[in-house]
Amino acid sequence: MLMLPVTMLTAGVCGVLAVFMALRVVLARTKHGISLGDGGNPDALIRIRIHANFIENVPLILILMSLIESATGASLWLKLAGVLLIVFRICHFIGLPRRAPNPFRLVGAAGTFTLTLSLSITLICLAITHV
Repeated sequence: MLMLPVTMLTAGVCGVLAVFMALRVVLARTKHGISLGDGGNPDALIRIRIHANFIENVPLILILMSLIESATGASLWLKLAGVLLIVFRICHFIGLPRRAPNPFRLVGAAGTFTLTLSLSITLICLAITHV
C-alpha cells in the first residue's frame, strides 16, 4: 500500500481549513438572509472569494505534492512545501478582506503562485528524467 504521509497531513489540514471557510460563508449568508450567491453584500462576497480562491488553488498543489511524493518519498523539500501551502493560504485568508496593499495578501498570493510553479517544475523534471 502506497502511503503519502506528507501529502496526507497537508491535505487533512487543508480540509479542515476548507470547512472552516465554507462555514464562514454559510454564517454570512444566514446573517444577511442570502439564499444563493452574495446577495450584493460585501461581507458575503469577501467570504465567498476567500473560500473559492482556496478551492481554486489547493487541489492542484495537493495533486502535485502527491505525485512528487509517490516518486521521491517524503523529502524535506516536500515537507516544507506542505507547511508553506498552509502558511500562504492562511496569509491569503487574513489579507483578502483588508485594503490593498497589504503584506498578508501579497505573501499569500505570490507564495501560492511560486509554490505551484516550483512544484510543477519539479514534477516536470522528475518526469523528464524518467521518460
